[in-house]
Amino acid sequence: MTNIPWRFFRHALFATALALAAMGARAQPPEIPVSINGHKLTVEVAHTDAVRTQGLMHRRMLPENRGMLFVFPETALHSMWMMNTYIPLSVAFLDERGVIINIADMEPHTRSTHSAAKPARYALEVNWGWFSKRAIKPGARIEGIERAPPAR
Repeated sequence: MTNIPWRFFRHALFATALALAAMGARAQPPEIPVSINGHKLTVEVAHTDAVRTQGLMHRRMLPENRGMLFVFPETALHSMWMMNTYIPLSVAFLDERGVIINIADMEPHTRSTHSAAKPARYALEVNWGWFSKRAIKPGARIEGIERAPPAR
């Protein structure tokens, strides 16, 4: 049996615990306030590949007047889906100026894609029915998206 000094073992155990904690920790995306027709939202900004890929997956709830703004690196026909997403959501696809192109309601745990009706630069996900409850329709402009960090 090898004699390992307790001090070495303690340092190794501490380093392992730190590494495991870092792996489990998820960096929070930045948040910005936005408004649509006077209705205010606080949105997490998904401006990196990692955050865009994760989106709102695995969350069990989304507070009212909260959402996620997806900032894409290019204007294109983007699509969203609900794999591993527990919350029913509505998504609005937006052009470069923040004008809503189209809105789609999305069922949890589905692989159906919901696409922009024409090239979009952003997508905004909120709780199912948030837009319809406030009579927000295509053509409305989202104020404040210029505060979002650029896509990376």
